[in-house]
Amino acid sequence: MHAISFIQDLAVIMLVAGVVTILFHRFKQPVVLGYIVAGFIIGPHTPPFGLIHDEDTIKTLAELGVIFLMFCLGLEFSLRKLFKVGATAFIAAFLEIVLMIWIGFEIGRWFGWSTMDSLFLGAILAISSTTIIVKALNDLKMKNERFAQLIFGVLIVEDILGIGIIALLSGIAVSGSVSSGEVFSTVGKLSLFMIVALVVGILLVPRLLAYVARFESNEMLLITVLGLCFGFCLLVVKLEYSMVLGAFLIGAIMAESRQLVKIERLIEPVRDLFSAIFFVAIGMMIDPLVLVEYAWPIVVITIAVVLGKMLSCGMGAFIAGNDGRTSLRVGMGLSQIGEFSFIIAALGMTLQVTSDFLYPVAVAVSAITTLLTPYLIRGADPLSLKLSKVVPQRLARVLSLYGEWLRSIQPHGEGALLASMIRRILLQVGVNLALVVAIFFSGGYFAARIGVYLGEWVSDVGQQKAMIWGAALLLSLPFLIAAYRKLKALSMLLAEMGVKPEMAGRHTQRVRRVIAEVIPLLSLLVIFLLLSALSASILPTSELLVLIVVVAAVVAALLWRWLIRVHTRMQVALLETLENHQENHH
Repeated sequence: MHAISFIQDLAVIMLVAGVVTILFHRFKQPVVLGYIVAGFIIGPHTPPFGLIHDEDTIKTLAELGVIFLMFCLGLEFSLRKLFKVGATAFIAAFLEIVLMIWIGFEIGRWFGWSTMDSLFLGAILAISSTTIIVKALNDLKMKNERFAQLIFGVLIVEDILGIGIIALLSGIAVSGSVSSGEVFSTVGKLSLFMIVALVVGILLVPRLLAYVARFESNEMLLITVLGLCFGFCLLVVKLEYSMVLGAFLIGAIMAESRQLVKIERLIEPVRDLFSAIFFVAIGMMIDPLVLVEYAWPIVVITIAVVLGKMLSCGMGAFIAGNDGRTSLRVGMGLSQIGEFSFIIAALGMTLQVTSDFLYPVAVAVSAITTLLTPYLIRGADPLSLKLSKVVPQRLARVLSLYGEWLRSIQPHGEGALLASMIRRILLQVGVNLALVVAIFFSGGYFAARIGVYLGEWVSDVGQQKAMIWGAALLLSLPFLIAAYRKLKALSMLLAEMGVKPEMAGRHTQRVRRVIAEVIPLLSLLVIFLLLSALSASILPTSELLVLIVVVAAVVAALLWRWLIRVHTRMQVALLETLENHQENHH
């Protein structure tokens, strides 16, 4: 019987959603809203009777909708795109998220809601909806304009920060409090995990997909992609992060493969099916009585979203050096909330820390702001023209001077080249060190299980720890050597720039050489102390530690060239994957 009632539920959902979305399409309204309205029609709160029998199964399918939505977001994510709109995207997204969390929290407190409700409300308001904005810009045929590219950049940064927010909220909800140390440790671990997952994933996954694609079977490719997606989500859940993060990351990794266009084409119908169920499930949760009761908060929150996002994103874009018109278009384009807000609201309900009314309120605000989105994007130009007439001459002059000053202080020619070289070196050092830290973390994490296997040969716990720590150090050697060489190159560059002949006279070369030798050695010492602190749980006794370091130094000296070669091969493989992906997109 269960199977029949499930098929009946699916039939009701798809038929009603189909009819409603056709109507919405005819009236040129976003399809997402159609799904939510369909959910509202068939939901348990709408008389005369509920049409759905098995809500739990529908909720499980809706979870799959979230996974596919985030996976497809990841597929559209591009590291290069992010670097291209860098400063604007980071400043605007950061300003917006901080301001909106604060506004949401204050509104919640003003209405006398609990601290958790207010905090979750802030997080719900912080992140704009990628699917709705992309759809609106597509429909308005503005996707390729400069302001649209900036909006996409902001959305990418928002999605990354949003994943961080979800991780933090889960921590706060479980412990009930927040300490700055906890925040730093959560953000640190999350960043480390993301870097390592991206690097290792980009080395392995595109190669596996290329191998599967050789068989020229769409079915095999789709099953492999889904297997990797669900498998990675499971791994992320086991590491106590949210599935959302796993789906987004594996999507971002697959975005670097040559088969990206094919994968997107294959996954699209699967995503459409499950995301439709996700949005319908959201509609089913809307209780008209709650909406009537909370009409006043919904109006206040909607106004706060539109004005707050216009201000914060517009300001962010302007501070980063864009003109007033572009900044206003960015701000007005981002003035709504969507699928991320639903995910955060659902998190509050799942963890049972927020009140029941918060979810329907979030959905109502999202529905209203979604309806306004196309009109806001269209209205940005006329509004900027009106504002330019109203703004006093002096203020307009000051603002344009600010833009000119920003452009004048940006490094040109040789300075820009040097700055990009230093950035590149620091990025490479950072990635190598992240991999080293991950190796030691893994050693500590699996120490107990490894100890069980080692126990058959070595009974002493101290010696077991020494073996695990030593193995981690030997595995890290290629990355440590690479980091050392990059730091040496950086210190030589800094020495050339910093020590001028007019300062040091005939000692110039000697001083430069000393600087070039001292900086990398000091850095290595700091790295070593950091590793010792991070791997405290498996740190051997000082005698064994000295012995391990000496052995590692001897191995490094003997196999120096070979270790460099191993690392270079990995680096070349990584860059090849990224460049192939780039060629495919042109």
